[in-house]
Amino acid sequence: MPNMSAGSSAGLPPTDSAGTFFGHPKGLFVLFFAEMWERFSYYGMRALLIFYLVKHWAFSDSEGSVIYGAYTALVYITPVVGGYLADRYLGQRKAVTYGAILLTLGHFLMAFEGDGALGQANPMMPIFWLALALIIVGTGFLKANISVIVGQLYTRTDIRRDPAYTIFYIGINLGAALGSLLCGYIGETYSWAYGFGLAGFGMLAGLLVFIRGKPLLLGRGEAKDPARLKEKVAGLNLEWWMYLAGLGMVALCWLAIQNQSLVGYMLGGFGGALVLYVIFIAVAKLPAHDRDRIFAALFLILTSIIFWALFEQAGSSLNLFTDRHVDRGGVPASVFQSINAIYIILLGPVFAILWTWLGRHRREPSTPLKFGMGVVQVGLGFLVLVWGAEWVGVDVPTPVIFIFLVYLFHTTGELCLSPVGLSAMNRLAPVHMASLIMGTWFFASATGNFAAGLIASATGGEGLEGAEAGKTVVLDVYQTVGVFAMGVGVAVMIVSPLIKKLMHLDTLTDDDVDHSLAGQQELAEPQAAGMDPRPEQKPRA
Repeated sequence: MPNMSAGSSAGLPPTDSAGTFFGHPKGLFVLFFAEMWERFSYYGMRALLIFYLVKHWAFSDSEGSVIYGAYTALVYITPVVGGYLADRYLGQRKAVTYGAILLTLGHFLMAFEGDGALGQANPMMPIFWLALALIIVGTGFLKANISVIVGQLYTRTDIRRDPAYTIFYIGINLGAALGSLLCGYIGETYSWAYGFGLAGFGMLAGLLVFIRGKPLLLGRGEAKDPARLKEKVAGLNLEWWMYLAGLGMVALCWLAIQNQSLVGYMLGGFGGALVLYVIFIAVAKLPAHDRDRIFAALFLILTSIIFWALFEQAGSSLNLFTDRHVDRGGVPASVFQSINAIYIILLGPVFAILWTWLGRHRREPSTPLKFGMGVVQVGLGFLVLVWGAEWVGVDVPTPVIFIFLVYLFHTTGELCLSPVGLSAMNRLAPVHMASLIMGTWFFASATGNFAAGLIASATGGEGLEGAEAGKTVVLDVYQTVGVFAMGVGVAVMIVSPLIKKLMHLDTLTDDDVDHSLAGQQELAEPQAAGMDPRPEQKPRA
């Protein structure tokens, strides 16, 4: 294997003599490329999924939307379990590797489509459900944990953290853009199997990049007690029991994705228990400032649910709306799923530079204020689409410019909330709760995605006569959720000063274990991030 410290293998960029690239640890770019290929596969499949359900398997719009919502909800539930197992046993790096293997298998199984003429009676349907289950669990092991490794490359007071997560987010969306464009176009134009198969090759590339880039992670994400993983339990190493537990999760998800109502019960029961558990830990075991930070994190998590419930219309109702009611000029509707990702590639660096510049001048909006701004913008996007469609008339195709506009507002809202939220979860959580809190963050995304499926189901309009009637139903739903979101966003902005106080940025200190790169100069000036460098009054738990 070539020497990865040179930074040139596996497509990695060259590094300078200080061991960084553009001022960031080289390991960040290993994670950047691995996550880029994982998102290529996920979003490539996501761009096609609602059409695959409706056009190939002959589900109704409402049925397909609920299945889509249940699938994407499960994708964000499983990181809670994957994060817990990584925290307690596997470590983040092994969890990511295992997740990538499951994802590769799942995406390749999606290429076995069978004869669509038989619809849901097709004997290949169990293979389809198995493919979805493998992707769900694979994402659970990979998604939260790779984000945690990003945070482990930096100290908690390092002002590069938000820009680092934004750079990481650009990698996510570079993969999402390429996946939506290539897999979407090939899948709709030539064959579902070719589109899904290409997604599988993308995931395989991500797995190889992550394995070959291990030396550049410099030991981050390893198991806290490697010897424990080798202990024999009923004749097997504990590590292998963790992998078998993952296969058990695949079986459970195989059942759940076929019975979508179970997912709703899981979200209600498991979600309530998870929040209560986090609150119990915060109240009973954490010092006062850490407890308040957990409460601030929970507020941000709950706010994000509303954002994702609207934002995730992109892959379901907005995808179908674009296919049926927009003047696309003959371009496949799935290709438009790349717009959001392309916007992030273009605007992500602008936001990263903007937050850094404002932070250095002590003018950066607080994290909760950014969240309120994000929710306002996602609601505004829907209202712009409704206005544009009604302006030209619901009896004619909506100009495609309004699809670009709705995704523009959703993207700027996302940049105010998602990468900032990733950074906030890692910053606010004590080190021993890092993956649990990150998993809870993704669990909120699960709840939002399931709610998104229910909203999309309400736009189905089965039984209505004519495209105009169906379009009217969609626009009515979009107007309602748009107004609601803007109201919630304004309320969050009003209470943001109180939530900022709960974050106790003035007493935030680094963990006892310094995660910064050896020999790398610390970025002083914690005041640039709006922090006071005074030590915390109580020891961290």
